[in-house]
Amino acid sequence: MSVLTLAGLWNSGPQHWQTHWEKKHGWTRAPHRDWETPDREEWVRELDAAIAACAQPPVLAAHSLSCTLVTWWAAAHRDDAAQRVAGAFLVAPSDVDAPSYPDCTTGFQPMQLDALPFPSIVVASENDIYVSTKRARQFAQAWGSQLHLISDAGHINGDAGYGPWPEGEELLLAFVRRVQRT
Repeated sequence: MSVLTLAGLWNSGPQHWQTHWEKKHGWTRAPHRDWETPDREEWVRELDAAIAACAQPPVLAAHSLSCTLVTWWAAAHRDDAAQRVAGAFLVAPSDVDAPSYPDCTTGFQPMQLDALPFPSIVVASENDIYVSTKRARQFAQAWGSQLHLISDAGHINGDAGYGPWPEGEELLLAFVRRVQRT
């Protein structure tokens, strides 16, 4: 099964777990034209093209704003999303409705809270500056996702010390094995 990584706002740098896992497993990062000021409609189209280019339905491994991107893509493709995507591994979802969220994005508000039509897991930190634990729980419940909370992990990125992140990698690989059986 293929894994398609989806970086968040400002992309994922060389120390980010996505970059490490892409190199280790040969996974592909979905391209995006504008990491600094993304527009939801454009990014949903780009994600749709990246999913269509996969030989089989991928597991989407999203970080930060890309978790919200996955929910908007699923809403836009409600009729066939479950056939086109095997599952979603959603790490550190950003709360675009929070007053503290950067104002450099277009079209992501309000948070998309429809249930996802494929299996999903939300991995969130108890001290993420971009989402409260309460909101992460609300997102996981609304999306129909399993929730996995990590203590003191910040935004679960390279800056927070989550480079290779072997625990996260094993969590994703276990999730991939689970969705392969369904």
